Amino acid sequence: MSHWRTLQFHFSAMASPCLLQVDGRNERAMRSAAAKAIAEVHRIEQKYSRYTPNSVISRINQAAGEAMVDIDPETVGLLDYADRLWALSDGLFDATSGVLRKAWDFKRAAKPGPGVLDRLLPLVGWQHVERKGSRVRLPMHGMELDVGGFGKEYAADRAALTLQQCGFEHALVNLGGDLNALGPRGLPECEGAPWTIEIQHPRPERPDAGTSLAHIPLGRGGLATSGDYERFFIVDEQRYCHVLDPRTGWPVNSVQSVSVLAANTSAAGAMTTIAMLKQRDAIAWLNTQHVDYLLVDSDARIHTNTSLQTNASPATIQRTPS
Repeated sequence: MSHWRTLQFHFSAMASPCLLQVDGRNERAMRSAAAKAIAEVHRIEQKYSRYTPNSVISRINQAAGEAMVDIDPETVGLLDYADRLWALSDGLFDATSGVLRKAWDFKRAAKPGPGVLDRLLPLVGWQHVERKGSRVRLPMHGMELDVGGFGKEYAADRAALTLQQCGFEHALVNLGGDLNALGPRGLPECEGAPWTIEIQHPRPERPDAGTSLAHIPLGRGGLATSGDYERFFIVDEQRYCHVLDPRTGWPVNSVQSVSVLAANTSAAGAMTTIAMLKQRDAIAWLNTQHVDYLLVDSDARIHTNTSLQTNASPATIQRTPS
């Protein structure tokens, strides 16, 4: 009889380091399942990346202001999801807001030039997207769709489903910090323990902070984190991050970091992004969503509705009853 073991599979996708960890007995089956899961991630990246000229998203964007574009059922489903997120967020999660990236240069630490946002903001507005069955149209030249706000999380869920369909129930998918646990650890010595996920501290340079904010147990479901430290620059002591308010085109600045545990990675990721966009209303909004969260506000105070143990001083933690 084969012994239990853990295999790790490192790869890159969606501009992120990725890792699959699988507990099992049959090494050949584990490697085959991992290869299929990784192929599924790459398939989604090629199909929906705005950087791929022949992707579905590129075809839709290239036809902006022109005729409607035929799309397949999977794409219809993703656009349905984008519509639900737009409604859930009161218009803050907007799959047409990716065009605002043209105003911000995070590599050169450059703020938008005069009039740039004024030209781009009229192109933002999910409510303007025209959809009829399996066809979609962007009505204005220059409009763009971008599913990057939930594409990586969708890929994580699809990779997890692929592993499950191959018969594995003890695995962890990690796509650049967006995670999906199929179930707890399978090794006998682990006795069904959850996977332990380290959450990065958003301000590790602070004298009272370590490199990690918390270690979160994840037995099943999705975990995602968003923060203002992923892509940012600082000018005149003001931090500008990559999460942009679609109403103004300017970065949000009320939340340093937010992690959410949910039934799947897509839901967890969407809620972290919406929480960032909700800014000072983030905590109140999260408390309506019936999910566990860990949020660091702009004053470095930690807010959570769970019993999660953090590495911070208890005096900085604000707990909200579930």
